[in-house]
Amino acid sequence: MPGIHKNNGPSVPDILLRRDTGHSLSEQIREGMTQAIDEGRLKPGSRVPSCRDLAAQLGVARGTVRSAYDMLVDSQRLVAKGSAGTWVSEVQRSPADNLPPDTAVMAPLATVIHAFDRPPLTFQLGVPANDAFPAKVWSRILTRHAREMVSKPIGYSDPRGSQALREQLVSYLSMARGIRCQASQVIITHGYAGALGLICLALGLRGKSVWTEDPGYLLARKALTLAGVDAIPVAVDEQGLCVAEGVRLAAEAAAVLVTPGQQAPLGMTLSLERRAALLAWAERQASWIIEDDYLGELQLEGRAAPALDGGRVLHIGTFSKNLSPSLRLGYLVVPASQAAHFAETAALLAPASSFVLHNAVAEFLHEGHFMRHLRRMKRLYNERLVALLAALQPLFPQAARAALAVIIALPEGCKDARIAHEALAFGMAPTPLSVWYQDDGRRRYGLVLSVTNMPREGFDACAQRLKALVETFG
Repeated sequence: MPGIHKNNGPSVPDILLRRDTGHSLSEQIREGMTQAIDEGRLKPGSRVPSCRDLAAQLGVARGTVRSAYDMLVDSQRLVAKGSAGTWVSEVQRSPADNLPPDTAVMAPLATVIHAFDRPPLTFQLGVPANDAFPAKVWSRILTRHAREMVSKPIGYSDPRGSQALREQLVSYLSMARGIRCQASQVIITHGYAGALGLICLALGLRGKSVWTEDPGYLLARKALTLAGVDAIPVAVDEQGLCVAEGVRLAAEAAAVLVTPGQQAPLGMTLSLERRAALLAWAERQASWIIEDDYLGELQLEGRAAPALDGGRVLHIGTFSKNLSPSLRLGYLVVPASQAAHFAETAALLAPASSFVLHNAVAEFLHEGHFMRHLRRMKRLYNERLVALLAALQPLFPQAARAALAVIIALPEGCKDARIAHEALAFGMAPTPLSVWYQDDGRRRYGLVLSVTNMPREGFDACAQRLKALVETFG
């Protein structure tokens, strides 16, 4: 146990060094003195031995002690006073034992997201198939670009994201989503949230009204509210967003946030008539359409509907649901007339992240790995959707598919949020349908079950557990 030798000279910490560990001698000296300072055995304002004296006591080179002292000075635990010696800093950080536990601070979005940095659970929305990720190919590409990054001198990166990835997205979006654009119109963002935040900043939406789908994505609605936006809930029916209702409620809204490809969470595609009405409204009012391309390229039946096309459309896409949410990688396509303004806003307030990641994804797209991956995922998801429906329908005859999920409708007032919470103990993370609604008069109850991740025991056992939970807590 390290101690302090009391004498009339400098305070001398008793440090035990070991040469059979993976830590350098300098690091061991730094750790020993840090512990002595934190535990109060080296008092603030006390003098410590010179490098020469401590080196002689410990049987190490003087440079080894000097390196440790330099680290302690850098961390503000010691103060070097030249010929006057080296002293313990008068101002010390509180010992770790006096700090509140990290768990005392509630994690962000704790009422909505059950856990971060954990493997996906069965039925969890928003995460792709964990067992279908092309890990070997991706690792090879990412490693190569990481090596290139450290071997090339480079200045500040383009805040819009790497040119290589933006050019690849131009080609991909033209083919897969029918979007005609140039690389200057594409901005790489920190996922969906980064794109939506950039839009709020660039368009100055604070204090303005925005239509949102009801039911619609809860976190997007929370984000708009946090940004000072008045979110106007607009009903959704079998044809998608009810544009006429939006016009009736707030004809002069600044924007609309819509999922036209596959509505979140109900899964229908915005009809041609509604698409035309929405585009006409935006042109007439000089308002903006924020298109959330939720699962657009993962349409399991037939060809995916093309993205909305027009000079008032801002298109958001991400790689979270088709590659991995851990990438935190999204993109925003803006009209040519807005490209310079959005680029400057991004440069000043929300610049893009690591080019290593961008260029790796660009190569993944360029070599055709991404399209092959999407084809595999669509086959896999279709198989899992069939399997889940087969397991559920004997127990829940009302179960119906909705994009990459199945929705189990439950009676009005059913405690779907309680059921979803209790399911976590069984490794399942269904999403309560009721939380997607903003208008109480329209609220429906049920469970939204993603099909992307198959449990080890198959969906049959999970269906039985869900049935028991509904009967117990519903």
